[in-house]
Amino acid sequence: MSTTQSERLRELLEPLVTSQGLDLEEIAVDSVGRKRVLRVVVDSDQGADLDAIADVSRALSAKLDETDAMGEGEYTLEVGTPGAERLLTEHRHYARAVDRLVKFQLAEGGELVARILKADDDGLDVEVPGVKGRKATSRRLGFAEIDKARVQVEFNRKDKKEEEA
Repeated sequence: MSTTQSERLRELLEPLVTSQGLDLEEIAVDSVGRKRVLRVVVDSDQGADLDAIADVSRALSAKLDETDAMGEGEYTLEVGTPGAERLLTEHRHYARAVDRLVKFQLAEGGELVARILKADDDGLDVEVPGVKGRKATSRRLGFAEIDKARVQVEFNRKDKKEEEA
């Protein structure tokens, strides 16, 4: 997909997504055989439930039908939310990942797995889990220190209420 088409689609669709109380995170057009698939990823600070996804999908479909943004050929519109192991690229992504375990690729090299405790304009307060019975430690990470960050899936995490009991 050309940058021009991507920018045009973003300009066309972002106001509709925003009017639904969501953020437009990603747009991708992929070819699947003879058909094309337009994938739109949306999110919000509160997350996006199925009703919100359905509402924005209908609004986007109607807007795309009344324009020629996708050209003449057939296409399928897919609207969804970011995956469980989403890549964090914007400040709002870090704010939404507070209390989540994240794997950081550090700019100076190396990796760090830590839980985000707080996100502000300058960086993150994180908690590095203890290893082999040691206590967790706190650390401050500036955004300039982070090369990449990805949320990690936790299957066995105890709920805070369970830990306090």
